[in-house]
Amino acid sequence: MMAREGKRSHISSFPVVEDVIEKKLEEIVTVLGSGKENRLKLYDEVLDMIDRCLIKIAMRRSDNVKSAAAEFLGINRNTLHNKMVKLNIKE
Repeated sequence: MMAREGKRSHISSFPVVEDVIEKKLEEIVTVLGSGKENRLKLYDEVLDMIDRCLIKIAMRRSDNVKSAAAEFLGINRNTLHNKMVKLNIKE
């Protein structure tokens, strides 16, 4: 079955990079998922960590200019701002 035009493909454009990330995530979830209570929040915790890291990288690369950091990440500036507030990332 062919994917419709305009639909985003779920196949990675960077399979080697995805393999590296998966191996690191395996280590991370081993540490974070050690207790049952931790496993209940594992998905959200890992996504928040990834968001936090990507935002910090984008802000450094853009000299702390939110609009440039948002463009680097491919998200709206307001979305970036809201994520920064949610994740307690200082400007």
